[in-house]
Amino acid sequence: MISINNITKYFGDFLAVDHISFNAVRGQILGFLGPNGAGKTTTMRIITGALQPDSGSVFLCDVDIAKNPVLAKQFFGYLPEGAPLYEDMTPREYLNFIADIKQITPSTLQSTLQSTVNNTMINHVLDESITYLSKGYKRRVALAGALLGDPQILVLDEPTDGLDPNQKRHIRKLLKKLSRNKTIIISTHILEEVEAICNHTITINQGRVVASATPKELMAMSNSYNAVILIIQTQSCDDCIFHIKKLPTIDHIVIMKKMPHWTKIMIYPKSKKYILGEIADIVHTKEYHIAEIRCDTGRIDDVFKQLTHKHTSPY
Repeated sequence: MISINNITKYFGDFLAVDHISFNAVRGQILGFLGPNGAGKTTTMRIITGALQPDSGSVFLCDVDIAKNPVLAKQFFGYLPEGAPLYEDMTPREYLNFIADIKQITPSTLQSTLQSTVNNTMINHVLDESITYLSKGYKRRVALAGALLGDPQILVLDEPTDGLDPNQKRHIRKLLKKLSRNKTIIISTHILEEVEAICNHTITINQGRVVASATPKELMAMSNSYNAVILIIQTQSCDDCIFHIKKLPTIDHIVIMKKMPHWTKIMIYPKSKKYILGEIADIVHTKEYHIAEIRCDTGRIDDVFKQLTHKHTSPY
């Protein structure tokens, strides 16, 4: 559905996008991650034909967007950064205008509009001036414009920006439903959103791809992956640590919190091996009193910091 081949983009002497390549297939929600200025928005503008790369190519549904932009642009809906709108229009006027541009046939126009309006929950502001809508409503109106015409590809730059928690949940649920027969690229800073809806991620830093992985694979890169968190009665803590340290699979143990009656520790395995069973056996054999024992699944935010710890780009 989407094939990005070795694209680069300079702004003056600054290399903002540095030989980026990746593919996205039908049914995929691809999370596009990176710190501010990493080159995400520039890359998305290149994908949609809003910017021309200095080198490389973009194919949408096997169509080269540089050679046949009119045909290629019929395949996608685009929600750009900042959700630009014609603020002198109402949402109804704006959506009719977008439907006209997309050449949606009169026979399907009404049903298409109603479905899109329902999906984005903008029914009761359809005839209000866009100027006076909240940031969240403006975002949803812009998203509705991207969804019109049922495009095969959605390119969405921060689609839940400005939405309240309930609206975010609704849009995430909607995108998961739509992804069954579409390809969706989402740029987001909300890492919980990546875990909630994405089935693959591309992380870029300083214009380069630094990771291509599923959310689970990203979490497995975390330093805490498969570490065991144990909350134990304080008077048993030293003895417990003594016996756990004897295990050959243990790398080190960190005391996370110490209270009068309990202590919380994190036990890190060597090579991120699964050690929960071994720890549970010690706890059971020694009859230690514990309040909690669980295996850490890793944290995307930790991995994100590791992958993007150096960044200076303004683009």
